[in-house]
Amino acid sequence: MPAVYQAERTISAVFKEQKQVDDVIRRLLDRGVPRDHISVMGRNFQSETRIAGFISKRDVILGGLRTGAIFGSLFGSFLSLLTGVGVLFIPFVGPIVAAGPISALLLGAASGAIAGSAGAGLVSVLTTLGMPEDKAAIYQTRLQAGEFLLMVEVPSDRAGEFQLLLESAGAEEINTIDKTLTHPCPGPCNSPEDLSPEVRSHLSSEAQNTFIQRYNAVLNETSDEFTAEQAAWADVHQKFDEDENGVWSKAKVGV
Repeated sequence: MPAVYQAERTISAVFKEQKQVDDVIRRLLDRGVPRDHISVMGRNFQSETRIAGFISKRDVILGGLRTGAIFGSLFGSFLSLLTGVGVLFIPFVGPIVAAGPISALLLGAASGAIAGSAGAGLVSVLTTLGMPEDKAAIYQTRLQAGEFLLMVEVPSDRAGEFQLLLESAGAEEINTIDKTLTHPCPGPCNSPEDLSPEVRSHLSSEAQNTFIQRYNAVLNETSDEFTAEQAAWADVHQKFDEDENGVWSKAKVGV
């Protein structure tokens, strides 16, 4: 039986060209990195595969969809290898294509941070992960300029191996943090205590129960944590509005 992949660190880096991203994703997959541990963000993808869907904070999704037309139809085939591909609207950056667990993070627990009037766009999201603010600011600026950000979650004892792989593929501004991206539950959620702190802190008690019920139902149907997480956030957004603190707590009337 193959060893279980145990991700413990997240390495991030900038690439100037899409073909570099294509190459490094395939090399990471060949080295045994699961597709749900690879995230990519960028503005200028060129491709021939129709976008499967759009994800965004409810009150900015229309802006994301309108401007998202610049992607017109299309993702490269390598993006279809990753989980959760969609278009998000991020303040200070604009519409971006996001794939992998970072898209769920932007859609869910961090959405208040990126949409808040005092927020600093992607910088505020990345710094909550433990990334230095100056590095996060560089990433945001280079995304604005049309470059690409890749994040890969790796075992600690293989971090050096994967950093060398990224360097050989043309990566710049490489950074490593000693944690992985947020996943809502380690398998089924049995109670609110099972939710990650980042998710739990953005939901009222009632919204937590809504999230858990939908998450468990879809996880049981699909065995796909990312699909379950997307469905759970969609259910929360359908039934609740945010309060002034960015917590989904105001039950919608008639829902």
